[in-house]
Amino acid sequence: MRLSVLMPVYNEARTIEEIVRRVRAVPLDIELVVVDDGSTDGTRELLPSMAGIDRLLVHERNRGKGAAIRTALAAATGDVVVIQDADLEYDPRDFIAMLERVEFGGAAVVYGSRILGKNPMSHLSFYLGGRLLSWLANRLYGLSITDEPTCYKMMRRDLLASLDLECEGVELCPEVTATVARRGHVIGEVPLRYTPRRLAEGKKIRARDGWIAIRTLW
Repeated sequence: MRLSVLMPVYNEARTIEEIVRRVRAVPLDIELVVVDDGSTDGTRELLPSMAGIDRLLVHERNRGKGAAIRTALAAATGDVVVIQDADLEYDPRDFIAMLERVEFGGAAVVYGSRILGKNPMSHLSFYLGGRLLSWLANRLYGLSITDEPTCYKMMRRDLLASLDLECEGVELCPEVTATVARRGHVIGEVPLRYTPRRLAEGKKIRARDGWIAIRTLW
C-alpha cells in the first residue's frame, strides 16, 4: 500500500532538509508531495535541489496551509495520504502504526494523538485549545477522539479527495474532521511522538487560529 505524504511548506528553511530526510527514512512505500506556499526565507530556493521529493509544486504567493494541502492532494497518487508539516514537531516513524490501522485494522481514517502518546506539553494555551477542540468535535459529531487538531491525519486518498474541501488556512483540519464525521466514518487514533516547538522557533499557530477552528467545527 503506497502512502502519499502531503507536505505544505511555508518559510521552513531551518528544518525542511531534516524533515524530508526523516520522511524518506521511514521503511514504507512513500510518495512525498511538497508544496511551497509562497516562502520568502530561502526555502523555495532549497527545494529544487533536495533529494527525496517526488513531486514539488509551488504557490507564487502565500495562500494558506489548507490551499497547499489541496494542491498536494490533487497531485498525489498513493492509496493512502497523510499530512506532514515541514517542521520537526512530529515523528514520521509513526506513519507505520497509523498505516497498519488503515491496511489491516479496517480504519478508513486514523489520527495520530499527542495526548495518547503522553508527550511533553506544548504551551498551556495550545494544549487547552486542543483539548477544547477535541471536546467540541466529540460533542457535535458523536466522536471519541483525544486530539482533533493533530497534524497527522491519515486516510484513504479517494476518501479525502471526495470531501470537496474548501478551507484555505489551518481551519482545513477541523473541516476534515467535521466532514468525515458527517459522512459516518469512525476516526481511529494511534499514540504518537511529539516535540513541541516554541513561537520563537517558528511555530505559526496563533490564538485567532483556535477561534477559526471552533467556528469551522460549529
